[in-house]
Amino acid sequence: MQIRRAQLQELPILERLARQIWPSTYAHIISQAQIDFMLDWMYSTKTLQEQAEAGHEFYILNTDGLDIGFMALEWKGQEGVSELKINKLYVLPSLQRNGAGRALVNKAIERAQASTASSIFLQVNKANVAKNFYLKLGFEIREEAVFDIGNGFIMDDYIMALAL
Repeated sequence: MQIRRAQLQELPILERLARQIWPSTYAHIISQAQIDFMLDWMYSTKTLQEQAEAGHEFYILNTDGLDIGFMALEWKGQEGVSELKINKLYVLPSLQRNGAGRALVNKAIERAQASTASSIFLQVNKANVAKNFYLKLGFEIREEAVFDIGNGFIMDDYIMALAL
């Protein structure tokens, strides 16, 4: 497995992967209408480019010449405290449970440790089994949060954190 920092011209790879991964990940959790809304809202190449220009870092996971997953990192800071947010982390369902997700989290830890970040955090839907994966890696549930994202949709999430 190899992880590379995504270049701007590679952002369509992230959109393609998200559109492959999201339906199987979220079909039993949220409606197809909400899946479509969120993909257009958060994963369009245009939105990803705006995020890159705002300082988000994108990484693509490749194995055997195939791009199988990706991650987005966002630096957050408040009053001298710096944290790294894993904003997106997805692996093709057929290739999960083989260390791919762990490799991406390890990359996030590496990036955080090279900075002044005191922790890494992320949001995960309360009904997403990925929360168990994060718990196994040492993340703890920091809080529960419900976000109104518009069009009558909400995100009902856990905010999970890993102290460094």
